[in-house]
Amino acid sequence: MRDDLFDLLWEGLRETLFMLVWSSFFAVALGLALGIVLVVTDKGHILQAAAINKAFSLLIGGVRSIPFIILIVLLLPVARMIVGTSLGPTAAIVALSIGATPFLGRIVESSLKEVSGGKIEAAIAVGASPLAIIFRVLIPEALPALVRGVTIAIISITELTAVAGAIGAGGLGSLAIRFGYQRFREDIMFATVLVIILLVQTIQWTGDFIAKTIHNRRFKLE
Repeated sequence: MRDDLFDLLWEGLRETLFMLVWSSFFAVALGLALGIVLVVTDKGHILQAAAINKAFSLLIGGVRSIPFIILIVLLLPVARMIVGTSLGPTAAIVALSIGATPFLGRIVESSLKEVSGGKIEAAIAVGASPLAIIFRVLIPEALPALVRGVTIAIISITELTAVAGAIGAGGLGSLAIRFGYQRFREDIMFATVLVIILLVQTIQWTGDFIAKTIHNRRFKLE
């Protein structure tokens, strides 16, 4: 094991966490909004609007059909316009956020559609506004499923940071390619894989714990 291993791993992990935290924040915010729009504008729902629903569905399908590494290249000018550069972890956040948003939107849509129609009808019957139904019925009722879905999405973003590293975004993916593969550093390659596995498992455990806690508290209240 060489003396620079831990320094390189720490720098790669720091860059990966930077990309992961900010990309997850933006993707969750945008994905939640997108998923809500898809649900409430669907046929027979509280804000039915077929044209809007169809437009967003087509947008999601279009973005999700683009391989992520190509999407990064396509978004380089956008990243340069927003953050002033097309290289490094900061620029990668733009592509990671946009790339993960459609996936999260579908997860949110699926989770919200699990909410019983009877509870929505009861809220409508007492005069609840669409916003009240969204924030007091749909989201609270779907919260455990939303947490699990967000956990899956964050894990996917973690994997995408490694792909982004292949074209100059930095992070553990870049470390594995530039040092582990190109310089034949097996110690870095194996250590990087181990760190990524531990990171993913930590995210999964945390998400499962939060979802289970929410579910148990709701069960006790009921």
